[in-house]
Amino acid sequence: MTKPDFVYVTYIATTPEKVWQALIDPALARQYWADPKGGCARVNVSDWQPGSRWEHQRLDGTVDILGKVVETTPPSRLVITWARPTEVEDEAKHSRVTFDIEPYSDGLVRLMVTHADLERDPEMLKGISGGWPIVLSNLKTLLESGHALPGSPVAS
Repeated sequence: MTKPDFVYVTYIATTPEKVWQALIDPALARQYWADPKGGCARVNVSDWQPGSRWEHQRLDGTVDILGKVVETTPPSRLVITWARPTEVEDEAKHSRVTFDIEPYSDGLVRLMVTHADLERDPEMLKGISGGWPIVLSNLKTLLESGHALPGSPVAS
């Protein structure tokens, strides 16, 4: 077994169902998928069925990242491939993101995001290493408080 390239674990005072819904619902994703320093909000669009395409879109419809839905096991696991639009046809350049959601203790959920297969793409690894902590902190804040982090485009 190889070591994953990036793993982020957070604990959120919510339910697995609410975490799941935040991952797949574009209206919820728009609220937390933004950089609190002023980055543009994004949405994730798909029917979330295995084999379906998913897109990470800016609000103007520009696609930043896309891939395929590999696995959906609501509300505990979502697996997707991850590629730049220019590399979507070359599966060797895709990385894989796994969201594992599980109850941890009374009223607390453990969310583990594993972004693997990045050894061929140091620039992507660099980008997601800064991006995932911001996005997931914002997700945690939204689910626990009902509001995105201060400074997020949707919090302003």
